[in-house]
Amino acid sequence: MYQIGEISKQLDISMDTLRYYEKIDLLPHINRKKSGLRLYSEKDISRLRFIMRSKSMGFSLDEIKELLRFRENPTGAKPEVRQLAGKKLRDIESRLNDLNVLQAEFRLLINLCTDDKENCPILEAIDNT
Repeated sequence: MYQIGEISKQLDISMDTLRYYEKIDLLPHINRKKSGLRLYSEKDISRLRFIMRSKSMGFSLDEIKELLRFRENPTGAKPEVRQLAGKKLRDIESRLNDLNVLQAEFRLLINLCTDDKENCPILEAIDNT
């Protein structure tokens, strides 16, 4: 069993975040000492790692709640997990497309700015948006 401070350091996650995850039921009720100090088990740590990895993959906290539910019966939840992952992939592809358009726009504006000795096309583009 590990105390909240140990888990915070080990996983590089704030104690406030740990408490918040418990409050919103991403973590089940954490065991406590009689003094009220939280005690985390290996299972809790595994769940926290799953949450953190899910967040790094771009899943929202609500989506992570679903994933955690699916984690309990992965075989039975496979279609729903695929659907959720497919939606996430489409979101990522859309954002990548938006970033590619933005990248091209910045390249153009930087080139225009280099060639224009009197005005700043970058500021003008931002102003006109």
